[in-house]
Amino acid sequence: MAKDKLLSPGFCYILMANFLLFFAFYLILPILPFYLQERFMTDKSMIGFILSCYTIACLCIRPFSGYLLDTFARRPLYLVAYAVFMVIFAGYMVASLLSIFIVLRILHGFAFGMVTVSGNTIVIDILPSSRRGEGIGYYGMANNLAMSFGPMIGLFMHASFSYEVIFGCSLASCFLGFIMAYLVKTPYKQPVKKEPISLDRFFLVKGGWAGISLLMLSIPYGMTTTYVAMYADEIGISVNSGLYFTFMAIGLAISRLFSGRQVDKGRITLVITLGMYLACASFFALASLETLMKWNPVFTSYLYIGIALSQGVAFGTMFPAFNTLFVNLAPNSQRGTATSTYLTSWDVGIGIGLMIGGSIAQEFGGFNYAYLFGACLTVLSTFFFIIKAGPHFNRNKLR
Repeated sequence: MAKDKLLSPGFCYILMANFLLFFAFYLILPILPFYLQERFMTDKSMIGFILSCYTIACLCIRPFSGYLLDTFARRPLYLVAYAVFMVIFAGYMVASLLSIFIVLRILHGFAFGMVTVSGNTIVIDILPSSRRGEGIGYYGMANNLAMSFGPMIGLFMHASFSYEVIFGCSLASCFLGFIMAYLVKTPYKQPVKKEPISLDRFFLVKGGWAGISLLMLSIPYGMTTTYVAMYADEIGISVNSGLYFTFMAIGLAISRLFSGRQVDKGRITLVITLGMYLACASFFALASLETLMKWNPVFTSYLYIGIALSQGVAFGTMFPAFNTLFVNLAPNSQRGTATSTYLTSWDVGIGIGLMIGGSIAQEFGGFNYAYLFGACLTVLSTFFFIIKAGPHFNRNKLR
């Protein structure tokens, strides 16, 4: 029996639009702590608070995004959100006060929350259901490629160019991505019968247990993407921090090649559990780097890169599985809500990680304590998924 066709013009366009969106996002992500420190003289705790405003804004808009996408035409909402996300990079270039930067960061979070839910929902509409896990894996790989090149290029540019030039590059990337997004044609969506407003229209209640497990996993992930460069600088690792993101993205990309296919074979909970085991080990190793540096700096530098690769494999294995888990708990008329709940759970943890990561480092005297706390959370998340979230999914899945 012939497989359903995976590649189509719309799928290719949305892959490119997604890559360019996330490239713009990741280009500035690792340099923002330095930007706030140098331009506005902020301390670690304040940096964590400011950066978490972005994610809190994402969190606030996610549930409404899902409702709007399930109720109205998805493509116009996607294009409007993409355009707003693009324009705010220009605002960063002229922001002269910390208060203005914070407002722009909050608005950017609203736009990012809407555009990512829209993009994820549209790609699910485009994909054939028999190859959804595989397609979501490739869609996520676009993020991973952006994660590979964005932070690395951003950190290299930080050494030679002004912050305004870096923000300008993000703006240009988004402009090209908007053109790709405009070319995406979505399938006809049946009008949705108006139903009474209820919690399940904004949040997939059946996905609550899995959401808690995902939230606990995303806290240390948020600490890593934002603070790992400062952590390496703090403990004296000589490897360019951009390489951490490169190897993490390589791990993410490698895992996508097999995890999506395993998900399509129905092995969702197994794939997630295996990814969790690897995530636990990698975060404990990350927390131990400061101690290991005193023993053997050369070995620790290699281990630093190895941890990045293993974290990439761990999360790349889990991402398409978790996404499909939420979609499989929802009827087709609530795909937007399911995607919103998945991303909301992720964003809550990222926001907490951004906020408490800097505070823990400030209070206890190093980021190693923040990563040790994160490692303990991954263990708790794993037990919770095995005991509660996984069995709940197997009892309530619709497909």
